Amino acid sequence: MAEDDNDRPERPQRYRAPRGTSDLLPDEWPYWRHLRDTAERVCESFGYQRIETPMFEHSGVFLRAAGAGTDIVEKEIYLFDDRGGDRMALRPEGTPNAMRAYLENGMGSLPQPVRLYYISPNFRYDRPQAGRHRQHTQFGAEAIGDGDALVDAELIDLLRTFYGELGLSGLTLKVNSIGDAVCRPAYIERLRAYYRPQLDAVCADDRMRFEKNPLRLLDCKEDRCAPIIAGAPRLRDALCEPCRAHFDDLQRYLGALDIRFEVDDHLVRGFDYYTRTVFEFQPQEEGGQSTVGAGGRYDGLCELLGGPPTPGMGFGTGFERLIINLKRQDAPVPPPAATTLFIAHLTPEAAAQALRLAAATRRAGHATVVGAAGRSLKAQLRHADARGARYSAIIGADELAAGEVTLRDMQAHTERRVKVDDVPGALAIG
Repeated sequence: MAEDDNDRPERPQRYRAPRGTSDLLPDEWPYWRHLRDTAERVCESFGYQRIETPMFEHSGVFLRAAGAGTDIVEKEIYLFDDRGGDRMALRPEGTPNAMRAYLENGMGSLPQPVRLYYISPNFRYDRPQAGRHRQHTQFGAEAIGDGDALVDAELIDLLRTFYGELGLSGLTLKVNSIGDAVCRPAYIERLRAYYRPQLDAVCADDRMRFEKNPLRLLDCKEDRCAPIIAGAPRLRDALCEPCRAHFDDLQRYLGALDIRFEVDDHLVRGFDYYTRTVFEFQPQEEGGQSTVGAGGRYDGLCELLGGPPTPGMGFGTGFERLIINLKRQDAPVPPPAATTLFIAHLTPEAAAQALRLAAATRRAGHATVVGAAGRSLKAQLRHADARGARYSAIIGADELAAGEVTLRDMQAHTERRVKVDDVPGALAIG
């Protein structure tokens, strides 16, 4: 009698990674380790210290900081209510929570500026594309408590140094000043007056920005809006004297560091808290839509989070987009650590000896892999080749009885018998 379809057990659902996320597989890890290690080394050479903040915060930390009309507030932030009824948000960026930590932990009493850096996952409900994921990893640095343009130049130099240490080339640095609360309001009125008669020609997002965040009109990436942006009044011409002097100082400091840059009058950043300096590093072949790193000054952020007036400057750069550029430029990446010893075992008793030997060689500092139980010697040695092992130690019944291993040099294709206790020393000698 045929089995009824309704009687068949339901096949379990086969799950996939959520859209906009990806698995970090072992073949990709050398790139991530290279980025992490380089970021840590460069930051420490500049006197920046590591900070880690929670992966989620009270939503106001990000919503108040970002401001109305920004993509994070309107489209991208992951919000949820916890069981206590508090409105929470997954971290979409690193700056507001770094400032929250600065305030909460009394860092204002430390010598200023407080120099911090982090390497952390962020979350944005964005349209997935190359180098832009809904979960992405960001390396960022913040200098909080000093408003001088020297700090701006130092952070730009830190990021430039990081890219150079990675082996990236062909990046263009673009800088601008977007003024402050003194001079920017008058400019925004001029910008609105310029855009008002052209609103029918701009994209829907720009019509929203016109009402909520007009400075971001200059940041639109839609082709139809580009000619209108090109004719917009220059913010640089509206700067007050302190902002103009700050921007002049920044350019002088960058010149002293031999850092080449371009002034981009239409460069703005996407958050309300930015003031004065903004900058981006862009690959020459793609321009602003594939910016690899960016940042700016945020002298108004601390007050938005309930603190006293406190200047700050920082940047963020995403690992995923950097890896795309490293691969495109064939930049060298340190290979993973090689396996020193592979231990092949041919009997159940030899397997126990293999585990004991592996523990001893690892304690001596040698990366060691033990072969799979029940596999033939040929299969285990193929595995050793695939791992790139420098040596293989073979333990069969004869070796086990003699308290020895057959130590094979996988490069020289030679082998010799070695007492088990002498294997770690033999590996050290080579």
